[in-house]
Amino acid sequence: MGFNNRPGCEAEEKKTRPLVSVIVPAYNEVDNIEPLLAELAEKLDDNYEVILVDDGSTDGTFNKARSLCEKYPFLRVQRLAKNSGKTAAIVAGFRLARGDFISIFDADLQFSAEDIRLQVEVLEKGYDLVAGRKVGRYEKRTVSAVYNWLARKLFRLSVHDINALKTFRREVLEGMPLRKDWHRYIVPLAAQRGFSIVETPVELRPRYAGKPKYSSPWRIVIGFLDLLAVGFQVSFMRKPLLYFGTLALCNLVAGFIVGLIAVVLRLLGHGFRPLLYLVILFILAGLLLFAAGFLGEAVASLNDRLEQLERALAGRNDEEKRRER
Repeated sequence: MGFNNRPGCEAEEKKTRPLVSVIVPAYNEVDNIEPLLAELAEKLDDNYEVILVDDGSTDGTFNKARSLCEKYPFLRVQRLAKNSGKTAAIVAGFRLARGDFISIFDADLQFSAEDIRLQVEVLEKGYDLVAGRKVGRYEKRTVSAVYNWLARKLFRLSVHDINALKTFRREVLEGMPLRKDWHRYIVPLAAQRGFSIVETPVELRPRYAGKPKYSSPWRIVIGFLDLLAVGFQVSFMRKPLLYFGTLALCNLVAGFIVGLIAVVLRLLGHGFRPLLYLVILFILAGLLLFAAGFLGEAVASLNDRLEQLERALAGRNDEEKRRER
């Protein structure tokens, strides 16, 4: 991920930090920028800042946003050197964010800025993450329903929509491993880390202008494969010996049963050499799977220690920032 050296909005740092940082990833959304900022200005107050991240747009989105900085003092603009995807834009915006709460808001105006404020009110009651549940007409309703059903079953979630408007405490995103396109899995990754999650309805409106960025059928395939990848990370990688050990025991039991059958047949005068090879195969596979499980446990232990170090370093950095302010 590269950053363009050209500056965005050089807004002066406020003496008091904003409560909420609204991160707006934008790719070729030039026609939406002005109405987007107008709505945010109308619905939000001085407790909010807006960080618009231009994801390498080719239609003048960055220049349009930068030209509105004086009109909207809450706005800060960052540009990625090339189109790197929504996840990269969110991560770039988070690096600039100063708020205690983070909201991810799409630039196409399909969600209402009023719902950001309502989600913040829910966060102030003590929750860590507020996930929106889309209410309104949705073109990909069937695909979304199947996708979210699989997510609920795979991650044991109570929320019905993991990819709508969401607002959360900044601690949720700190240290979260976000690969390309994994912004869609912030909710299950937060749940896996023990953060409290609640769901609220959010209005879904037609896109204001421009074309959808995720209408290709191939995106559906990528989404489901990523769903399996994240599920693997939050389950298998946490207890590798449980999975490898289960397969190993199945192989060892199968080897024992086949070996017993081979012995009985031999005693009856019916020697069958392929059964011997099958026994060897099952036993070796079981031992190798056990070895893989122990190696996986060692890797998982190292990952846990690295995560603890990352959280400790992040806590120190936050404490230093607070002292500087």
